[in-house]
Amino acid sequence: MGRRRKILERILSGRSDANIPFDQTCSLLRSLGFHERIVGSHHIFAREDIPERPNLQPTREAKVKAYQVRQIRKLLIEYGLNKGD
Repeated sequence: MGRRRKILERILSGRSDANIPFDQTCSLLRSLGFHERIVGSHHIFAREDIPERPNLQPTREAKVKAYQVRQIRKLLIEYGLNKGD
């Protein structure tokens, strides 16, 4: 099983929202067709066919904030991006 599939499954499971690695999440979003723009510590992701713009900030431990993981999970499910490779 690939690394992106594993991180996708961890996000979708909802069991450990506070322990999702920041770099792997950014990589997952880029692989799903999102374009990344960085403004300070904010990583803003955009995709033409999706009006929402996920905005991620790393914690000091290089994790994604738990509420941002919940937002990404909702976005992945709502737009059918939870299928993986």
